[in-house]
Amino acid sequence: MQKTILHISKYYHPYIGGIETLVKSMAEGLTEYRNIVICFATDGKDTVDIINGVTVYRVKVNFSIMSQDVAIGYYRTLKKLIAEYKPQYAHVHCPNPYVYPLVLKAIHPDTKLILHWHSDILSKGIVYRLVKPFESAILKRADLIVTTSPNYIHPSSPIYQYKGKTSVVQSGIVLDNFNLKDGDERRITEIKSQYGNKPIVFLFGRHIPYKGIDWLMKIEKQVKSDCQFIIAGSGPLTKELMKKNTSSRITFTGKLSTDDLRCYIHAADIFSFTSNTKAEALGLALAEAMYCRCTPIVFHLEGSGVNWVSIKDQTGLEIPLGDISGYAKAIDNLLNNHSLRERLAEAAHQRVIDMFTEQKSVSIMKAIYEQL
Repeated sequence: MQKTILHISKYYHPYIGGIETLVKSMAEGLTEYRNIVICFATDGKDTVDIINGVTVYRVKVNFSIMSQDVAIGYYRTLKKLIAEYKPQYAHVHCPNPYVYPLVLKAIHPDTKLILHWHSDILSKGIVYRLVKPFESAILKRADLIVTTSPNYIHPSSPIYQYKGKTSVVQSGIVLDNFNLKDGDERRITEIKSQYGNKPIVFLFGRHIPYKGIDWLMKIEKQVKSDCQFIIAGSGPLTKELMKKNTSSRITFTGKLSTDDLRCYIHAADIFSFTSNTKAEALGLALAEAMYCRCTPIVFHLEGSGVNWVSIKDQTGLEIPLGDISGYAKAIDNLLNNHSLRERLAEAAHQRVIDMFTEQKSVSIMKAIYEQL
């Protein structure tokens, strides 16, 4: 009889996010199992969808507290799914503290509980003090904790005391999404021409505090090379950042289509990954840029997987956290040293092929399920 995995995620495809992309990869890739997903709805109503053979239950959100969705009907739906499908495995993607006590109450004692630890809850205010007992309880109950990099098994993380039951399953990207398609070469030429065929320093992602976009704007002021800085994406900080920008070298493109993003990455010379806290647990955008041979510069982030994705002086440059002048000098160094940039870019491309593909991620997870 086919065993069942109940994937418990915050959201699911077509919602776009690093965690959601990984959950989709797992649910569609673990084909030896029946895969069911429960998540929060983004359209204000309960729905059931079948997406590429995966049954997805979305639960209506009633309100949110500190970015945490609360759904009054969640426990009822969770109990119903457990009764109907009798899952052998519950795979919870963290952080999602609202569901922790509900999962602990609902699952059968024989159900294998897997926690996929994408990130710690970094805010240590009153809300965290309220949820910490539930976090501790689910960590204790877990049969296995999966983290996305060995760096995250760090004394500063709640999972550190459970390192004996922790395994690493790196997230991966879909390589074909970043391979050049028909018409891409023409579009890349257009992008380069639009910016005067000058070297391009590129950043893309959500415009939120830990992405360090405001740091990049400070860095730009100290870069001596004649180049252009392109910032793609959007988010809650976009308007504020655009208002602060006084440089003609910095362009905000807004959110790009999948095809245009691929062309922008291939057109760029340097990927400026300025994330500045371990809220950036791994950095799939970093892997995407590396695969496209866009040479990365990152900050050193203690306890983050960023410095495991890109290896210092092997696949990119790494700068001490907060060293704005050092980061600017690194950009100048790469733009003025073509052979260094090319060597790092090729090594970065190969590292992603070797380590950070969707196939690699799913194959490691398959082996873990077999062991369980």
